[in-house]
Amino acid sequence: MTLRAPQLDFDPCDELAALCKAGGDALRLNVLRALSNDSFGVLELAQIFAIGQSGMSHHLKVLAQAGLVATRREGNAIFYRRALPGGRLHAALLDDIDELPLPGEVQARIATVHQQRATVSRDFFARMAASFQAQQDLIAGLPQYRDSLLALLDALQFTPDASALEIGPGDGAFLPELARRFTRVTALDNSPAMLELASQRCAAEGLANVELKLADALQDEQPPADCVVLNMVLHHLATPAEAFRQLARLVAPGGSLLLSELCSHDQSWAREACGDLWLGFEQDDLARWATAAGLVPGESLYIGLKNGFQIQLRHFAKPIMRPATRYGTQGTHP
Repeated sequence: MTLRAPQLDFDPCDELAALCKAGGDALRLNVLRALSNDSFGVLELAQIFAIGQSGMSHHLKVLAQAGLVATRREGNAIFYRRALPGGRLHAALLDDIDELPLPGEVQARIATVHQQRATVSRDFFARMAASFQAQQDLIAGLPQYRDSLLALLDALQFTPDASALEIGPGDGAFLPELARRFTRVTALDNSPAMLELASQRCAAEGLANVELKLADALQDEQPPADCVVLNMVLHHLATPAEAFRQLARLVAPGGSLLLSELCSHDQSWAREACGDLWLGFEQDDLARWATAAGLVPGESLYIGLKNGFQIQLRHFAKPIMRPATRYGTQGTHP
């Protein structure tokens, strides 16, 4: 006689029960709050909430079982982020959480984690400025995608008096192209060593309409530009999602953010060799972060390289706000 395992029926209440269980703990709710616009590794979250790694791992497991968090592998590390809402209760829970402020000490420790990430990136560029181009070429040198990026830029048809802002210009390789297309070009970098390389390029090519500034584009005040260029920089920034919000304020109404970036990959050696904080990005994540920042996703180009990496060239537009009508409503148009 053959015994059969009992047939277990799926009960939709199980999912709701898991969701309610996960949301029934103040620490787990604060973890979700911290993940509202960022992703963290388990060690970072343990640092932020001042608990042991094993305890944090338990809470993350409960949140994952309830479908509240998702994971993304970054080389040998796993980062946690919010999962997209799967139902009305899930969405309502996140909406309510986002109305609650995080405790001050938690916010301070999040800022410390962000500063630690940023320090790693700054230290790399201070240390490796002399070999920057060789390191960059290990993954994707500008010549491999320059023509495609210029085609996307030229298709936007900026007016002759338009201005451009490049954030993190590296050794300035793209500045001559911008200088030929825009009346005024500003380049910002928070690394004196890298800015010196860009300065040498501008001097050698006589780029009189390019201004170089030592500044943090995500924190320091800067007049908005018609075209903001972020060329292979986002994966060096400590908080990519928050970076989109800050970048949006640098784009003039009716202007564009032009971004070249790596697609998500698993080449973890890029962290040490090239100072990458993130191993590329999913296309949907960039669009979601841009939309949350008030930008409208536009044209995209994807380039596969022989070394296995793939580059995404993305355009995001900043709408022009229409004047309020006599009924008090406003609209936008791209």
